Amino acid sequence: MTLADRLAGVRSRIDAAARSAGRDPSSVTLVAVSKTFPLELIRAAYDVGQRDFGENRVQEGLEKIAQSSDLEIRWHLLGHLQSNKAKPAASAFATIHSIDSRDLLRKIDTAAAGAGAAPELLIQVDLAGEETKFGAPPAEVQAMIEAAASLQAARVVGLMALPPYPEHPEDSRPWFRRLRELRDGWLASGVPAPMLRELSMGMSGDFEVAIQEGATLVRVGTAIFGSRRAG
Repeated sequence: MTLADRLAGVRSRIDAAARSAGRDPSSVTLVAVSKTFPLELIRAAYDVGQRDFGENRVQEGLEKIAQSSDLEIRWHLLGHLQSNKAKPAASAFATIHSIDSRDLLRKIDTAAAGAGAAPELLIQVDLAGEETKFGAPPAEVQAMIEAAASLQAARVVGLMALPPYPEHPEDSRPWFRRLRELRDGWLASGVPAPMLRELSMGMSGDFEVAIQEGATLVRVGTAIFGSRRAG
């Protein structure tokens, strides 16, 4: 099966999952997770219409961004962002999914303002408390949202979750539902809707369940590019 076939298959599954939930398939954006994969595969996906790509590491992402400057790609940073990488990330990535503190919010905003950039930011919510993962506890997210209201350049536009790895797709449903319920609660408390319009959740093994629970951004790598390469 070619990359084009796999990508078409993922898009078909996204459409079916959205329709099964009574949603417009166009409300779901597919982010092709290209971490560790070479530029030629990114170009191959681009050639068949893929425009959103995600990287986990700032340096790898910066190299690919520089090498693909002739393409109109919307680049997403998905992995943990260290404060000392805030400046290059703020100017290079259109969307950063992994904001986990007010300090990082401020550093990204300062860097974006200095670079004349306006990245969209997602607050990563730590739902399961896993030691190997990052994210802000739900109790701290409200304060981060309030802090985001005073940003000058960057904009918070939603939430991201990375739940425990599922043995079966349905294992992820409670976590996805929890993120949606938190979002709905914050909206009900008066948070402006534009700050919570996106829910980034779901990967190759469970993106259909995520869409059924309200995902607007799904992060799919292996189902498009094949087995992950070392790195």
